[in-house]
Amino acid sequence: MRRTARTPRTSRRKRSSLANRAIAASAALILGGGGLVAVNVYASAGEGPSGSPPTRAQNTARQMSTIDCPDAGNELSDVPEQARPEVDRELAAMDTQITDAYRQFADRKEQISQDPGLAENAVLGPLRSKRSASLDRIGIAIGRVGERPAGIEGLAGCSLRADDSAPGNGNSNGKDGGNGGTGGQDDGQGQDQGQNQGQGDNQGQGDDQGNGQGQGNGQGGNGPVASDFVDIQSVQPNVDRPRQRRGASRGTFTTDCGRNENGKFNPDNVIVAPGVSNGAHHMHDYVGNQANDAFASDDDLANGVTTCRNQGDRSSYFWPVLRLQNGQDEADANADGGGKDQNVGQIQTPSRVTLKFVGSPVGRVTAMPRFLRIITGDAKAFTNGDANANASWSCTGFENRQLKDKYPICPEGSQVVRTFAFQNCWDGRNTDSANHRTHVAFAQPNGRCPKGFRAVPQLVQRIVYDVPPGPGFAVDSFPEQLHKPITDHGDFINVFDQRLMKKMVRCINDGRRCR
Repeated sequence: MRRTARTPRTSRRKRSSLANRAIAASAALILGGGGLVAVNVYASAGEGPSGSPPTRAQNTARQMSTIDCPDAGNELSDVPEQARPEVDRELAAMDTQITDAYRQFADRKEQISQDPGLAENAVLGPLRSKRSASLDRIGIAIGRVGERPAGIEGLAGCSLRADDSAPGNGNSNGKDGGNGGTGGQDDGQGQDQGQNQGQGDNQGQGDDQGNGQGQGNGQGGNGPVASDFVDIQSVQPNVDRPRQRRGASRGTFTTDCGRNENGKFNPDNVIVAPGVSNGAHHMHDYVGNQANDAFASDDDLANGVTTCRNQGDRSSYFWPVLRLQNGQDEADANADGGGKDQNVGQIQTPSRVTLKFVGSPVGRVTAMPRFLRIITGDAKAFTNGDANANASWSCTGFENRQLKDKYPICPEGSQVVRTFAFQNCWDGRNTDSANHRTHVAFAQPNGRCPKGFRAVPQLVQRIVYDVPPGPGFAVDSFPEQLHKPITDHGDFINVFDQRLMKKMVRCINDGRRCR
């Protein structure tokens, strides 16, 4: 089965949303002009900070930390399949444009702080021009076979923003660390269907645990900062187990694909940027299918070697590597996705990886289609906002306490845990969508899938690391995302054979535990 196209929609609502985002982005540029640094700090197109807007003097005094651009990929959910290859290439080019502009900004950070006009002239203006050209090419590509997206040109504008959690920016007490768990259970079964169940009222009150422990702004100079960490023991339990209803599919299916002991890494992402080397600008761990790189076709994956114990599972499971920022260079210190993209330090091999598929709390599940692609979490959540953020951070022995936007400081003898609960509802038609999100969904709070979607086995990934207690580690990210824990994400391509997929579904629906 090849990837199929999502049925194009041309509703006014979608066009209106894109146009509104475009107008907001354009307005930010008009308001800012040469003084963009002082005026438009927050830079989320269409969104501003809560409460009263800061004054020009307050903004000028803040330390700008990164570049914030509208995520055009998220807005393009209705791209005809014929235009997908060209659109994907242009979106990947836009990621590279942001990365290059961030490097220029980082190199001139002190000068820009003294001369805000330099940001517009040397960084933001040229970036806007490049993005405008890419967006125009995207519009042309879509327009050849469908309706050109309205307002797409307005997504070109970018701005600088401050890292509100950084020291000196007025929010370094970790008080926002309590965004609740997104799937992590003590038993790793992810039965909360990936929804935010945590209360979070008292989370992250560790008051910058780890200050003075060598974590001022990360080994690479672009994060993380001390306030990105919190002592897990200061976090209140925040995981609720949803009630299982009559008819729930209570079984599980676990596949053992190793821990990437053979060290397969690359900075590609064949889902988001097919055919583009270094499309992720950060390094991924791979378990399962070993044929996965930017150029892998469905046939390549079907015939690829797998690290999974059961050879009927040739699926690809991948996620950003975790690095120990201990001053020691990794082999990729001078490579794309590594040091060239400001991802530095020693890559850590997980001590344990659990890949478990679970059922629905309200009914039976159906088989996933082969080559179904799912991304959970958002690699750009620091600038995009947390709408699609879905990774959980915790520590062994404390997994009833889950963090979304903080790294945990684990006590001696406890290990760091990353948990991803993937989307568990499928639209019944498509194995992918233009923005790689709308063909799948999470179940609603009542456990049922949205209208038009059907329940499929939910993948829950639990990845454990034996790293020294305290700050000193970071997940790989796009450089401008500053290695924030909220940017963590996982990717999955289903390459189970038909026989093993049927076994999985039977086990889950019959309430058995199978491997």
